[in-house]
Amino acid sequence: MDLRKDNLVLEKSFQFSLDIIKYVEKLEAERKFIVANQLLKSGTSIGANIFEAQDAESNADFIHKLKIASKELSETYYWLKLCNASDTYPNCDDLIEKLENISKILNKIISTLKIKNKQL
Repeated sequence: MDLRKDNLVLEKSFQFSLDIIKYVEKLEAERKFIVANQLLKSGTSIGANIFEAQDAESNADFIHKLKIASKELSETYYWLKLCNASDTYPNCDDLIEKLENISKILNKIISTLKIKNKQL
């Protein structure tokens, strides 16, 4: 399956999903199953929703799917910040930085599309 190599947010969110899986494996090795499960769900859902948006039926549907990805991103950010605030969890500053980068791109796409839709 082609991941559309020219799509920056799709590429970054896919790589982030892979990074989340690796981090979750560390958490599971330390028996931190509840947070690991939450992170796995929300962290991989970002890319899944962005990927699904590529086949949206309309501009409104595309924006809606990206907004769902943005909500999953916010939840993932919460869980990662919680992990970093806990002394017993592995550091995840690199994941937070990658997530913030994806957030900037995603928010820019959503705001640009909203402006374009208003102009039509």
